Amino acid sequence: MRRTLDVDYLVIGAGATGMAFTDALIDHADVTVALVDRRHAPGGHWLEAYPFVRLHQASTFYGVASTRLGDGRLQTRGPEAGLHDRADQARICSYYADLLADRLAATSRVELLAGCEYVGDRTVVSRISGRRHTVPDRCRLVDARYLAPDIPAESPPRFGVGDGARVVPVNFLPHVAQPPGRYVVVGSGKTATDACVWLLANGVDPDAICWIRPRDPWMLNRAKIQPDPEVFLGMVADLLQASAVATSLPELFLRLEDLDIMLRIDRSASPTMAKTPTLATWELDLLRSIEHVVRLGHITTVGRDRIDLERGSIPIPGDALVVDCAADGLKRPPLIPIWRPEAITPQPIRAGFPCFGAALAGYVEATRTDDAEKNRLCPPSPYGDSLAEWARMNALGMRNAASFGAEPDIREWAARVALNPARIPPGHDGSAALDEAVARIGAHAGPAATRLAELAAAG
Repeated sequence: MRRTLDVDYLVIGAGATGMAFTDALIDHADVTVALVDRRHAPGGHWLEAYPFVRLHQASTFYGVASTRLGDGRLQTRGPEAGLHDRADQARICSYYADLLADRLAATSRVELLAGCEYVGDRTVVSRISGRRHTVPDRCRLVDARYLAPDIPAESPPRFGVGDGARVVPVNFLPHVAQPPGRYVVVGSGKTATDACVWLLANGVDPDAICWIRPRDPWMLNRAKIQPDPEVFLGMVADLLQASAVATSLPELFLRLEDLDIMLRIDRSASPTMAKTPTLATWELDLLRSIEHVVRLGHITTVGRDRIDLERGSIPIPGDALVVDCAADGLKRPPLIPIWRPEAITPQPIRAGFPCFGAALAGYVEATRTDDAEKNRLCPPSPYGDSLAEWARMNALGMRNAASFGAEPDIREWAARVALNPARIPPGHDGSAALDEAVARIGAHAGPAATRLAELAAAG
């Protein structure tokens, strides 16, 4: 059975990117959209995420342009009192379900094809019934899967697992029935830090945790990444001022550490990883309590009583539980033009903040007609990984922000969108601190962009 979908756009992927693009597109253009996703509902990887995951940034920076995630409230108790709320998995999944039902589908211009796979040749096939859907030649394809993350629950270990070894994805942790002789957490990124923090917060002794950390990470201080113009733009001004005079990437990161922007778990180690998720200082204190840290490269094989790594081996108890947190949550495929004849491929446009980038691409698609002009306004920016890639991400992101910010309508739209971390909302009262931050950004943005590009090339 075959059905033809009379739509203007086929958006492949109903996760954060596809939803943000679609929301902005239909808000500014009278078009019809078919969203397709292999999962049963919108929300993408959040539907399969580990149950104790939370956004690592404020909820305000996540979701779609038209509908704020959460109410923008400050936390009033706990270790992050005074910082903006961060949504958990359940709230994010509910947000996307409500967004589809109450906003997108309610327009009668958006349809979700859940449990379906795009198989190419303008054809979508139901994984459940086998029914085929096609779209006409005039329909534009939007590939919102280009940067889709690997998910721990769906990713097999990247290393060998011997007989009797207990290796589980991070999703399994809340289902542990008996404490093992040791928890062995594998990974250097946000998932691994989440796992360690969750174990420690649930009473696991730090000495009962072994952390296999192939690389040490730099992370951003969450208190500096807040949806308050004085806070965020003050951080940006400090970052630019430090970047403009830095003589090397390691020196720059040490300057940012002195400014309380960057954090590292072990001050005796020189981090080589700069994906820079945000971290709170209370989490940092917990992570620093873990003393058994293994830096012998990546795992090659987990056995029942030992783990072999690239540069050595370590013994483990026979009942150790190895918690695999090494799935690649930030993909770094080659940058490609967002607008190409075969597809629109949303990617970050300013440094980080992918939901804003997807929404911006949706707005530009709705308000411009020439693909060359769209690509001029919104070239893509990569995610960071190494220190050099972080510098490149920021240099390109600054250039891109200047490009789209020079357009009066985009600048006005971006000032109204809470997803934009650098916005000064209309009607904001202003302050001396904000004026001072804006002045410093103006003075140092050019030299900083030049220096970051030089450091990225040299790194």
